[in-house]
This record gives sequence, structure tokens and C-alpha cells, in this order.
Amino acid sequence: MRPLEGVRVVEVAMYGFVPSAGAVLAEWGADVIKIEHAVIGDPQRGLRQTGTMRVEGDPNPNVEHANRGKRSLGLDISIPEGREVLLDLVRGADVFLTSFLPRVRTKLSIDVDDIRAVNPKIVYARGSALGPRGIESDKGGYDMTAFWARAGVAATLTPAGTEGMIAPPGPAFGDTISGTNLAGGIAAALFKRERTGEPSVVDVSLLSSGVWAMGHTIALSAHLGVHMEAPKAGGHGSPRNPLSGVYGTADGRYVSFVMLQPGRFWADVCRHIDRPDLIDDPRFANAEAIGENTAEAVAILREVIGSKPLSDWTQRFGTLSGPWAPIQDSLQVVSDPQVRANEYLIKAGELELVSNPVQFDVAAPESGPAPEFAAQTEEILLELGLDWERIIELKTAGAVT
Repeated sequence: MRPLEGVRVVEVAMYGFVPSAGAVLAEWGADVIKIEHAVIGDPQRGLRQTGTMRVEGDPNPNVEHANRGKRSLGLDISIPEGREVLLDLVRGADVFLTSFLPRVRTKLSIDVDDIRAVNPKIVYARGSALGPRGIESDKGGYDMTAFWARAGVAATLTPAGTEGMIAPPGPAFGDTISGTNLAGGIAAALFKRERTGEPSVVDVSLLSSGVWAMGHTIALSAHLGVHMEAPKAGGHGSPRNPLSGVYGTADGRYVSFVMLQPGRFWADVCRHIDRPDLIDDPRFANAEAIGENTAEAVAILREVIGSKPLSDWTQRFGTLSGPWAPIQDSLQVVSDPQVRANEYLIKAGELELVSNPVQFDVAAPESGPAPEFAAQTEEILLELGLDWERIIELKTAGAVT
């Protein structure tokens, strides 16, 4: 049994952030009903071009990633007939999940008091760009603006002298991180309700997630009064540790060493690169000496590691005691044996999708494809106890698709 089996979530949300929270909850076992506009659906369904990548036809990963395992109901909640159906769903739900901003929630009568009026015990969860308080609480935003640019991520990654900023590594980067945070908050609220009987209002914003992801760096900046500077492009890494940095291989690939105790790992690295002569070299006799002679050590390691392809180093470094990793692009991750061994990619309909990062009982989550637009409308309405005559009336009125 999955942890959230028996939990019902009503999701009134669009794009990537909040729907990705629903996707995590679905993989944890919840029945997530995605409410989409009766005519246009979730605008995310129209996304085909992301950077240099274009998807033709279906299935479309731009939709599937954040909507796996849900059911879709095409519903116009702006008209009385549609809102009545929504409230019927809310009465039997555990969680109401929305990305709509305060003005729209008020206009549609789906704010906390409106939803709690028909279900006082429901967990009400909101995802926003900039948080529920402050003068900008009613402003929208995307992960590029609120998570990446405003939270300090972009500036900290962009080397001095670079025009503009370093862009995010791909679509929905901040959305997916923030959605997972929101799902975790919802799970905690359900646990609290189980223990105390009291429901919560759960808030996560793209800004809060970005600031949290930068938390260590921001704490240093607040304490020291300076901002973190991005390293120069092409630089090794640490100025005092040759075993914390990046090295190129003969085939144009790179490996990353992150051995924060160089005195502990130096001898082992020397053995793995067939340079045992460096172990007793007085320049590298201990951590202090290694720090003072980092530039010389880096030059040696660059020459040695640059003499062989990554495949050779992958085999050699398999027994290396210190942390290291090949630097992989998004396609190389797909075939990473450790990713595969842990089932971090799972089958969801016709596609392979990255699973949510939480596993229970050492097992990959169960998942499924994203629903086609309004595919379960009639199924859900029948579950609510509506007969076919009433369903036809709702369709005629334009309340449902």
C-alpha cells in the first residue's frame, strides 16, 4: 500500500509548479483530480518548444512530467453549474491544491473560507510566485523570475563580466523543486490533521524554494556582508585543494572531484592515477603542504587525467575512496547505471519519466501517464452520483467537457 492511498486531492492549477506537486502526491498513492478549464484546458498542454528541443505529437513530456498519474475533469468553475460540481468534489476531498492568485481565488469563490465552508477539515495548499504576504503577494511569476533570478541562483552562477545571466539548465527546474517542497508540506499537514484533527493552510512559493535552495550561501552572505561570487569559467575549483575541482579527460569529457580532506585522500588518488611517486613528495606531505602547493598539484593532475578517456577513469575510479563523478549531460544521465539500478527513471505510459525523489520500502513509485484533456470527466461525475441526464445538462450549459 502506498503512503497516500485513500487520499483525494482536487487540483485547480496550471503550468508546472503546482501540478508537479500533484504529480508527486499521485506517485505517493493519492487520487489526484486535475480540474482543467472546460474549453482550453491547462495551457501547458500547448507547450511544444523548450529551448532547442521540440516535441511533435503525443505523448508530450512537457505535459506528462507534472501531470502523471492524475485524472482530468474539464470544468468551467466560473459559472454556477461548474462551481457546484467543484464543491461536490471538495466535500469528499482531503486536499485542495491551487496555483491561482488571491484576486482570482476571490473572484472564483475558491479561497480558503469558500472551500472550508463546505469542507472544514480540508487541507488547503497554495503555490505562488512570491509568497502569501507582502505587497507583491498577488503578482504572478515563473521559475525563471521568482526562483532563478530573484532568489540569487542566477547571479551566483554567472561569472563576473558575463553579459546578462546564466540561464536555468532546463524547463521547470525551479517548478519541479518547488512542487516537491509543496507535496512534502501537504503530507506533513495530512499527518498533523490525522494526529490533531486540525487542518492547515500550506504555502510554498517559487521564491521561498529558491531562497531555501540557496540557504547556505545566503546565510554566509547575511553573516559576512558579501555576496558569493561565481568561479571563473574554466577554473579548477578550490584555490587550496587540488582534490576539489574539475579535470578534463582525453575525449573532451570532465570529472569532478569533491574530496574536502585532501590529506586523507591524496595517497589513494595517486595510486589510482599510477603516480605513487607523488605520495611521498614533500610538496604534498600533508593537508597544509597540499594547500600551499595546490597550483602544482592541479597541473600534474590535469596532465595525467587529460591523458586518458573518461571510460578509462570510470573503471579506475570505481574503487577510489573519495567522492568523484563524471560530468554528464541530460542524455547521458538516461543511461547512467546507478540511475537505472535505483529506478530513478520509471515507465509512465509510453514514456520514461524521472520518478519523484522519495522511495518507500526500497521500491520505485508506481506511476502512470498524464490524462488526456478531460478524459475522466464522465467517470468522475458518475462517481459523484450524477446521472446521465444531469451530465448532459452540464455539458449543454458548458460547465463540463
